[in-house]
Amino acid sequence: MWPHFTKYLFVLFLLLPSIGYAASIFDTTIVPADAKPDAYLPLLKGKKVALVINQTSVIGNVSLLDLMLKNNIHIVEIFVPEHGFRGKEDAGVKVDNIIDSATNIPVISLYGSHKKPTEKDIADVDIVVYDLQDVGLRFYTYISTLEYCMEACAEQGRQFIVLDRPNPNGFYVDGPVLEKENRSFVGMQPIPVVYGMTAGEYAAMIKGEQWFHKADSLDLTVIKCYNYAHPKKYRLPVAPSPNLRTMAAVYAYPSLCLFEGTPVSVGRGTLLPFQQFGCPGFQGKFTYSFTPHSGAGAKSPPYDNKQCFGTLIGNDENEVLREINNKFCLKWLIEAYNAYPDKEKFFTPFFVKLSGTSKLKTQIINGDSESHIRDGWKDDISAFKKIRKKYLLYPDF
Repeated sequence: MWPHFTKYLFVLFLLLPSIGYAASIFDTTIVPADAKPDAYLPLLKGKKVALVINQTSVIGNVSLLDLMLKNNIHIVEIFVPEHGFRGKEDAGVKVDNIIDSATNIPVISLYGSHKKPTEKDIADVDIVVYDLQDVGLRFYTYISTLEYCMEACAEQGRQFIVLDRPNPNGFYVDGPVLEKENRSFVGMQPIPVVYGMTAGEYAAMIKGEQWFHKADSLDLTVIKCYNYAHPKKYRLPVAPSPNLRTMAAVYAYPSLCLFEGTPVSVGRGTLLPFQQFGCPGFQGKFTYSFTPHSGAGAKSPPYDNKQCFGTLIGNDENEVLREINNKFCLKWLIEAYNAYPDKEKFFTPFFVKLSGTSKLKTQIINGDSESHIRDGWKDDISAFKKIRKKYLLYPDF
């Protein structure tokens, strides 16, 4: 049942470096919710079930799909987010619907012709089960898929179950809070860049705050993780997307992703994506360099085969954690803007979508310091934390 998927997981582990290096900082006693089948399989017996899964939806080396089929759960269809069924598609690339060749179960893309399940999609479904490992950032689109699936279930009177997973960036809250006028699929709700919640906690919040249509009517169940607490560091067993290959990248990603709204490369097409930044225009201003090349997960990376000059944030997670110091860091973005030769072309429209605010771009252009910029979002962060606190399921920092 899904032998081809096991094969792709094996290939994924060969192609991608192990997700992390120094196991000593990670708590190995944390258990994601899907590893406790007794807590959710009884809820699914005799029901028609849709799964929201990808390559991260595994219990050890067993897929959630295989586990459910082995236990005679009736799986009607599978929904998949950005990066596709096996997590190998480039960021932003549309994903097609397919039929899983091993099970003949339809796999419906929620990053293709539509991002929200249609009435037809869930017509024959009783319960939708969500089990995706994300990285806890507002612009990481798995939580947008989560919201759209919840809204579809609320509108069509279907049950929704979240099999919760630890948030690897769940140990702090920081960054500008999204302004409503900048709402998009890379930022749907008024939350900071780093929001410090698991998918289950976030789901409870957007339902409880009624941040989507008919939220109050949704039948939501969250199956909790075991032994997780927000201050703990959790080592991801499988890369959640093609360019988050290491825990160092997962930790640097919040602070580097905004470069995707500029002409600066974050190292896609190299061995260290999201652990470095640079561009050819920085020659003479930075001594560190890298050269991107087209390949799996980065078919047409920025500056393909061109030498980029910039900065390496860190070789491993310990270095990166020291650099970020539990903060959404702006120092690299400000440094890059100041070094870029054509400042009028530094910010693209996508930057405002990613940051969720037009203020940040203006502040950087005006030469505001990082500390001054950070002071500007303190009140918004405090207000968000009051909302967040109501929905926490695990001990907080």
